[in-house]
This record gives sequence, C-alpha cells and structure tokens, in this order.
Amino acid sequence: MLTAGLEAWQWLITLLTDYFTHIVCAILSSGPMPKHIAFVMDGNRRYARRRQQRALDGHTAGFFSLHRLLDVCLTLDIRCVSVYAFSIENFKRSQDEVEGLMTLAKEKLIEMSQKGGVLDRHQIRVNVVGRRELLPLDVQEVARKVEQMTMHHKKAILNICMPYTSRDEMATAVETTLRDCRDEFLYPEDITESDIDKSLQSAQRHSPSLDILVRTSGTFRLSDYFLWQ
Repeated sequence: MLTAGLEAWQWLITLLTDYFTHIVCAILSSGPMPKHIAFVMDGNRRYARRRQQRALDGHTAGFFSLHRLLDVCLTLDIRCVSVYAFSIENFKRSQDEVEGLMTLAKEKLIEMSQKGGVLDRHQIRVNVVGRRELLPLDVQEVARKVEQMTMHHKKAILNICMPYTSRDEMATAVETTLRDCRDEFLYPEDITESDIDKSLQSAQRHSPSLDILVRTSGTFRLSDYFLWQ
C-alpha cells in the first residue's frame, strides 16, 4: 500500500513538473531566443556522493538530464546545443570510472540514435567534437555511425564534446589555419581572428556562434570549455 502511494505521488510530481515546464517554455519562447547554448554537464559525481551511490550512477543521471535539456531547448526553438561530455583531462581519473563512462557514452549514443529515438523524432544532427582518436575503438565506431545516420537532419544540432578541451581545439585551429595559409601561398601576417574562428571544430560542423554557456552544477569556472567562443 505504501509503495503504491509513493508511486502515485511520484507520478503526480512528474505530471506537475512537465505541466509547469510546458507553461514556462511557452512564456519564454514568446520573446527573443538564443540560437546556440552550451552546457558543462557538471556535478554528476557530487550528486552520486550525496546519495551514497557510485560515480557511474551520477553520470547515468546526467545523461537523463541531457534528454530533458534537449526537449526543453527544442521546445524553445533553440536549434544548437553543445554539451561538455568528457574532458581530455578526465582520462586521468580511475580506470574503472573512465571505462564506465566510455561504456555509458556508447550505450547512450546507440539508444539516442534508434528509430523513433530523440534524434530521429526531432531530426537532430549529432557532431562528436574533440580528439576522438583518444576514444576506445568501439566508441569511435559508434560515434562515426551516429554522425553518419544524422548528417542529413536539418532541424537541430547536438555537439557532444568528447574528449575535448578548449586549449586543444584552439591549438588545432591554429595548426589548420597555418596549413591552409601555406597551401594557399598566404603570409602568416594575413591571418585574422575570423580565419581561426572558421577553423574551430565546432564552427566547421555548421554550428552558429555561441550565445550562452551554462554550468549545471552552479559552480563558477569554465574548465577549459569553449574559451575562444
């Protein structure tokens, strides 16, 4: 009896939350909206510790939050979302946590890309941004397949940054710009800010300029994410 009452209460809370979210989205969408929002998906491990759970349980909850974020952003007609899913620096964490995160990323990419899934329903194009060669081969293959499956989707863009740091993106953009400069017989002094901007991985994937950066845990630091942008 107690379990049934608890389930009914949870169902009611979910229903009310969805209802008020819909109302708030309707109000917000009546005004000017950003085109591109980036999220630092932070606080998963602290979330797990507070509930005396494994770190991986916190990361799993973070992926569910990503689904809700996508739904809200699409309701608000925000057509580009970028998420900081895994930093290059995160490879320094314990082997168990890194392997668990890689498995989770692979599973969620497959889940999201299923026919009738969130990417299919909303026609979202996925870009995996970062040093993907550092990912396990099976995760690289899934990332490649998801990008290929969604490359013709036109309604929205989801940039999944993993493994990524902004310093690496900027260094790569400078290298690309210098190489292009050499190939086109231009002088280094002719390089402009716009040239480097166009060489950023996120810009090359048809993403509009960044409007807002949100860190979900409430802490105030950038953690080497989208520093140029």
